[in-house]
Amino acid sequence: MPAPESQPIMLSSFPRAILHLDGDAFFTSVEQAIHPELKGRPVVTGKERGIIACASYEAKAIGIKRGLALWEAEQKCRDLVVLPSDYELYSIYSKRMFEIMRRYTPMVEEHSIDEGFADLSGLRRVFHGSYQEIAREIQQAIHAELDIGVSIGLSLSKSLCKLASKFRKPRGFTAVRGHHLHLFLLRIPISEVWGFGRNTVQLLEKYDIRTAWDFVQRPLSWADQRLGKVGRDIWYELRGESVYPVDPEEKQGYATISKCKTFTSPSDDRDFVYAKLIRNVENAFIKLRRHKLAARTMVVALREKGFGQDGLEARLNRPTSATHQVLPVVRELFNQLYRPGTSYRTTMVVLGKLQEDHGVQYELFEDPVRIDAAIRVAHAMDEVNERFGKHKVQLGPTLQLPLHPITPRDQQTWRQQALLKGETPRRRLGIPRLAIEV
Repeated sequence: MPAPESQPIMLSSFPRAILHLDGDAFFTSVEQAIHPELKGRPVVTGKERGIIACASYEAKAIGIKRGLALWEAEQKCRDLVVLPSDYELYSIYSKRMFEIMRRYTPMVEEHSIDEGFADLSGLRRVFHGSYQEIAREIQQAIHAELDIGVSIGLSLSKSLCKLASKFRKPRGFTAVRGHHLHLFLLRIPISEVWGFGRNTVQLLEKYDIRTAWDFVQRPLSWADQRLGKVGRDIWYELRGESVYPVDPEEKQGYATISKCKTFTSPSDDRDFVYAKLIRNVENAFIKLRRHKLAARTMVVALREKGFGQDGLEARLNRPTSATHQVLPVVRELFNQLYRPGTSYRTTMVVLGKLQEDHGVQYELFEDPVRIDAAIRVAHAMDEVNERFGKHKVQLGPTLQLPLHPITPRDQQTWRQQALLKGETPRRRLGIPRLAIEV
């Protein structure tokens, strides 16, 4: 086979200019921005779960990574700084980050809390600079205003720029032009290509495809025959032909709504575990009603201390958004799943088969008065909680939650403790605050 240098993919420099921004250890970067004294130190978040949710690059350098148990991490590093996760704070920083991106282009897609895409095509005249200069300006503005690091990938398609952003982390910048594609793809293992899962990678390796370059060298018909539409789309994307557009629209619908809560310490207290499950049910249905949806199916799952997990699914008699209507089903599923003497660490509920809530269509032998009462109760609880704070009115089983013994993992975040006048731990101003003593 001829050397790649002799058969490059010939494209113009930037037929489209797509940027991918990826936060560098986002949660811990935000914590270090709020707490300047933590900069340069190994920091992790996830104290409330007992498992690392995010590790700073200083922690990663000594082998500490996401998903590791805290006790293992603390054995690796005695000076490790362990913090509870403050997701409200991370959301504020995420919002600020995307606001900075939108100063440069309205075509911004929020892919997750710490990463997004932007279409810069056609903006060189507006900003009197190259696409690389515009992308670097975005990166520098985020660092200057938020004091967090992000890595930038700039290329011709979403798949390419997502690969590029991970190429030189942290605070990296990689721009891949059309006439450099073949050199870049040679350095990308097939396992890193966005959209290829483990099974697909194993299949491609059987055909001696080790890099992204090996894949795009195969004919389109070959990719189509073995991988279908996904294979075709990725084949085009890796060759610099944009298939996946940057979508600036906010997410409108949900396929499912799930709520999952890990305990501060595993428990074999039946009432407490059930209370945790009911709290998840409450939260899932609050979100369901907020989006004016109704659910037809429900999954309940319990995860054990040793990470074994069991779950059951139930199909409801009708689509519903009223919490009280599903409580008998939740109790029945819980009774089938719960094993006395077993310590559980997580409860989960997933609402599925979602559809717009157009009201109730009664069946012949149902009690419409009781059904209407359950719906009115749900909406009344929403109104009270909206006015006075979430869970001011709650279901009876959740009254067990405050009775659980307090552990070191129950420590509140700094922002929950450093409240401004009029704030509560659940209702805070949507602004970041620096933890600096003067």
